[in-house]
Amino acid sequence: MAIIVTGSSGLLGSALVKALRADGARVVRLVRRAPQGADESFWNPGKGLVDPAALEGSEAVIHLAGAGIGDRRWSDDFKREVARSRIQGTRTLVRALTELSARPPVLLSGSAIGFYGDTGDREVDETSPPGTGFLAQEVVVPWEAETAPAEEAGIRVARLRTGLVLSPDGGMLPRILPIFKLGLGAPLGSGGQYWSWITIDDWVHAVRHILRTPELSGPVNLTAPEPVTNAEFTKALGQALHRPTMPIAVPGFALRTAIGEFAEEGILTGQRVLPRRLLETGHTFRHTRLDEALANVL
Repeated sequence: MAIIVTGSSGLLGSALVKALRADGARVVRLVRRAPQGADESFWNPGKGLVDPAALEGSEAVIHLAGAGIGDRRWSDDFKREVARSRIQGTRTLVRALTELSARPPVLLSGSAIGFYGDTGDREVDETSPPGTGFLAQEVVVPWEAETAPAEEAGIRVARLRTGLVLSPDGGMLPRILPIFKLGLGAPLGSGGQYWSWITIDDWVHAVRHILRTPELSGPVNLTAPEPVTNAEFTKALGQALHRPTMPIAVPGFALRTAIGEFAEEGILTGQRVLPRRLLETGHTFRHTRLDEALANVL
């Protein structure tokens, strides 16, 4: 039997596929181009196309596909693409899974802590309600809702609400490192907004834990146990690089002007998210303190 993975060429998917194969698993990647080997199968989520033979009798399905939220400036068209890529992709995959005669026992479906909206300094966990804003109400809530038919068909579904992933290979960190190496890193906006982070190694480790833990279903927060404010993150990154940071914050209006709407929900909005379900089921994080995590990642 195989583990099926969508979004396998992204930052998270590529790291996860490498780890699963190192564990001895047979991984089949769903790709949107012509397959180049027996470990790939074509699908077109926008057109509702997926080969059921690739899914039949699989051990697990891990769905990570979707347009990158911070890849470019938010326009109305790009926001529609962000939402559509997640909602339609999940709908296509779940419909195919529910029509199989031999369904996989588990589906891990990508999600995001954007579900919670701006939580201020209030701690939230998997029992907390959704927040407001584009990411919460137009992306994450309907995205997660598309997994409901899989649950109704008897598949264990875990929704991976992922926070800020720290990796040297992609995501936010490589984008801001040049600024910090010049000694120009600075808090953003008030600096008091909470950033809930996780290292790429811990993210992969957590997904493997979820795969082998039958009682984990529904939303699962993939964040380290100790979220920090943006100001604390700025200070820790400067210290990890042995570089000074600027004492004056970058004003929120300047970020909105330079980056657009993404600045509001992607940078200036904060979520103080706790991984309660992982901790309750005995998961152990390798990196719980930000200074240790940055030293490892860098």
